[in-house]
Amino acid sequence: MRQIKREKKKIKKPFHVMIIPTLGCPSKCAYCWSSDAGSPIMSLDTVRDIVSWLKEFRDDPVTFTFHGGEPLLAGADFYRHALPMLTELKHLEPNFALQTNLWKLTPELADVLAEYHIPIGSSLDGPQELNDLQRSEGYYERTMRGYELARQHGLDVQFICTFTGHSIRFKEEIFNFFMENHLTLKLHPALPSLKSDDPDRWALDPEKYGDLLVYLMDRYLENIDRIEVRNINDYARCVLTGRGTVCTFVDCMENTFAVGPDGSIYPCYRFVGMPEYVMGHVRSRPSPDELAQSEAGVRLRQFKELVDRECKGCKHIRYCRGGCPYNAIAPCDGEIKGVDPHCQAYKRIFDEISDRFNEEMMGSIGLEMGLSGRHTKTEKTARPAIMPLVRKLASN
Repeated sequence: MRQIKREKKKIKKPFHVMIIPTLGCPSKCAYCWSSDAGSPIMSLDTVRDIVSWLKEFRDDPVTFTFHGGEPLLAGADFYRHALPMLTELKHLEPNFALQTNLWKLTPELADVLAEYHIPIGSSLDGPQELNDLQRSEGYYERTMRGYELARQHGLDVQFICTFTGHSIRFKEEIFNFFMENHLTLKLHPALPSLKSDDPDRWALDPEKYGDLLVYLMDRYLENIDRIEVRNINDYARCVLTGRGTVCTFVDCMENTFAVGPDGSIYPCYRFVGMPEYVMGHVRSRPSPDELAQSEAGVRLRQFKELVDRECKGCKHIRYCRGGCPYNAIAPCDGEIKGVDPHCQAYKRIFDEISDRFNEEMMGSIGLEMGLSGRHTKTEKTARPAIMPLVRKLASN
């Protein structure tokens, strides 16, 4: 019999490189843990070193996200030269994204970003008074001016809303603000900061965060044609597909890296500026194995081992993976003592999605079998149905 040789096709594993042009930032957000007023700005020589490092690093698709601090402080010339350099890595099929408060956006910068079709993430914590209380006076107006300029240049902008121990009391006003202004809502819980003298002042309690997620899911399901809540989409995809779909819920350690202004490599942008988490330097062109064997790489691998050990009995482990390593490390003075403290919030929303989906599926089967006299929990408690969201995700 003729033997047919088939070449195995390599499965691509996308990875993420976050470029931090500076940790400097003109805003003074009350709960910030990532800015540094004395931070330098990345040189174009460092960008060249990034390109040289990645030429032989991996052969998988890469997304470059410019983050900070405030990445637009680097100026239009930086991006005019850096973006063509990075696009030279054609074998990596590079995509780009940028996270900014938009204060420093100029028509010139907007033109450069639009040329490369770079999606923008920005930050608003809700209505102006609440936003400026948390993010500094004048923040709202300056960000919205930048937002209008971005839109005029055809740039796509979506906002992240940080919920704090203070702002959660105004969750209805915040949700209505995003819905009435036709803005997509993505939320973050305020985290304790490894750099702050009072790390818990703004932090959101995990139990309250779980309550918030269920509340936002209900409001989203009630208004599914009027707003999109990206976190709820992500949680539902986790449950329905059985795998993590965003960085919080995957083993990010081998597929996410951040490069600081001086070219130092870190496991994530959240660790940039912390010497104990430097994995290497782009100038040295470290391999994946060399980064994994660094002290910071070993420490994060210990987090992965802890998750495998402590979470092995959890039904959500496949797509949760213990949550975010930084979140786990931040409240423990940099030590690995447990999983992400928002674990109970994640369990709450995962269980809620799973239970509703199963109940509605069983209810539909009962109707098909003529068991119309029986009522499911969903009917008894009048919770918003989740199947419209399932259909929405399936159609995307």
